[in-house]
Amino acid sequence: MKHINIKITGKVQGVFFRASTKAVADQMGVKGLVKNERDGSVYIEAEAVQPILAMFLEWCNEGPDKSTVENVEVKEGEVKNYRNFEVVKKIS
Repeated sequence: MKHINIKITGKVQGVFFRASTKAVADQMGVKGLVKNERDGSVYIEAEAVQPILAMFLEWCNEGPDKSTVENVEVKEGEVKNYRNFEVVKKIS
């Protein structure tokens, strides 16, 4: 199991990015969270085995139809053992 923190910039808010991310994560079995940030980016914490995370990151580089992904920044983190994948509604 691996944990990665992902920051996605571009046109990624107001385009159903969080909802689409949850749908893809649930389908792939990725655990973690997704939320909008004040700076207009989307922040994701994702946990899964390496091959699944690689596929999930491929999707993050594309995003949903109406989005325009400009940059995807990935950092490894400590595993937090999330039980599911959730959309955080509040901007932090």
